[in-house]
Amino acid sequence: MNAPENSWIDILSNGRPVLIRYVTQADQVREYALVRHSAPESRHALLLRQQHAPHQTQACIALAHENGRLVEIGASRYAAMGKYQCECAVTIASGWKRLGLGTLLLEYLIDAARSNGVHHLYSVSTSSNAPFRELARCLGFETHDDPFDPHKVIHRLYL
Repeated sequence: MNAPENSWIDILSNGRPVLIRYVTQADQVREYALVRHSAPESRHALLLRQQHAPHQTQACIALAHENGRLVEIGASRYAAMGKYQCECAVTIASGWKRLGLGTLLLEYLIDAARSNGVHHLYSVSTSSNAPFRELARCLGFETHDDPFDPHKVIHRLYL
């Protein structure tokens, strides 16, 4: 199976192939479906889109075949919070966690950020979100307590 330009086919740890590509306008319906099937703490990535103009954001989605349909199973996104700094987030559908998909989505997003001149990515999560803390650590993010909220941490990656 060949992937179009700016898209990639990767194999997850369970052996299932996924198509990862940059988001297009046509993906809006799929993104709403992913929001409906995601845990509340995982929805932040998709909500970043609604807070910023399209030229200030970049996003990747992961698609897989389920029951004969191509469905969105994950997304990563960054949104500009200044000239060189962006907030980033990732969300993965419930049945697709712990398979390496979050790592893949953030790696492609980090590459896009570097290409687009971003100097600094950061993400805010709850301090109890151990899976994201581990993912951030594996990708080279530094993690610090949020000075304004004892229940949150800030993950930073300097590109």
